Amino acid sequence: MEKSISLKHLRDWQKTYITNKKRFNVLVVHRRAWKTVWAILDELITAIKEKWDYWYIAPTYRQAKKIAWRMIQKFWDQIGEFKYNSSELIVTYANGSTISLFGAENPDSLRWMDLKGVIFDEYAQQPSNIYSEIVFPMINANGWWVTWIGTPKGKNAFYQLYQRALKDERFYTMLLRHTDTKLLTDEQISDARKEMTEEEFEQEYNCSWEAYMRGSVYWKELSLAHSEGRVKEWLYDPLLEVYTFWDLGISDAMSIWFVQISGWQIRIIDRYSNTWYGLEHYSGVIKSKPYRYKNHYFPHDIRQREISTWLTRMETAIKLLWDICKIVPMSTIESGIDAGRLLFKNIWIDSTLEEFINNLSLYQYEWDDKLWQFKKQPVHDFTSHDADWFRYMAIIFNHITKKPEIEDEKDPLEDPLGIFKDDDREEVEIDFWVY
Repeated sequence: MEKSISLKHLRDWQKTYITNKKRFNVLVVHRRAWKTVWAILDELITAIKEKWDYWYIAPTYRQAKKIAWRMIQKFWDQIGEFKYNSSELIVTYANGSTISLFGAENPDSLRWMDLKGVIFDEYAQQPSNIYSEIVFPMINANGWWVTWIGTPKGKNAFYQLYQRALKDERFYTMLLRHTDTKLLTDEQISDARKEMTEEEFEQEYNCSWEAYMRGSVYWKELSLAHSEGRVKEWLYDPLLEVYTFWDLGISDAMSIWFVQISGWQIRIIDRYSNTWYGLEHYSGVIKSKPYRYKNHYFPHDIRQREISTWLTRMETAIKLLWDICKIVPMSTIESGIDAGRLLFKNIWIDSTLEEFINNLSLYQYEWDDKLWQFKKQPVHDFTSHDADWFRYMAIIFNHITKKPEIEDEKDPLEDPLGIFKDDDREEVEIDFWVY
């Protein structure tokens, strides 16, 4: 017997979306509006109607399994014939359609699939490049659709997406505060106001993009940069020299940021990131840019030696990028964050660097459930790359702005690796003073 999914639990706003759905859909909805329930229902209905592969992506795999998978289980008795894989979080229907659940914390694991539709749940908490770099190429040729849903968390990639969608006829947009849906009782709203700060209430129930996000490391500084107009396009000045800052990740991941200084302004103008390439590739990227370089700054872990050549990566960098390669001195995460906050008033960011802006806004302290307070250490996740290099820059710029009292005073970090001792190679000075 053919079965159908009951829509009796759909809210009015959910029915409105189903009626007006387009290929691109951005829905900004307050907390406790049944966003995830609706997302699952929407894909179940679509998958039954048309045979294809569909995805649901939550901020983390754990969230997808704990919340969305349980909701799918509740609808199993209405689906009809199906197969399910609890370990992989995949449902396969009698018509051949599949729905797969994923977490966004490991974007590279999502590659190489052929898709019809994707729902991003709580997109404000996901890497901003997950759609453009990974999902879009897979769905571009299939008459596909994409829907982003969530609650604001500052002016990050979700905010940028919503602003873009408002001006693009291809998008269906919706922004619903608690006063729009009227799903919460007066008593629930009253309790929420008593238990939450005003900023938290405005963010969670009134969908405010301006409200402060608790635990965010740089939210106040980044919000001020937005309000003062320090996030804008075309910051690059061909007359100024460029500094690069490098971050070395796992699996040979590498990220490079390009910075210029103009008076008191520190301009973040460009960014490059890739995986599974050696330093030769990145040096080629550096040399292909139209920039005049002053210095290249690397984290202290570049001291590690490669087994194949027995050279440190720093030695290789010097050979590839001349003698302007420097090492950022070690420091604690706390001191680096403090330096970054002090420096932020001088920071200007090219608005095209959406991924960096998104990650910096989402970089936050870890919550301690036992002590009911935030820990001193931030969470280590996809936002860490951008936050780490920003700390490196803040630390080094404290030195850049300080000149030695004696004009020809030797650099305290001259030859920090000791790589030119006891051999006949030409000495290359490695320092971090900039004149």
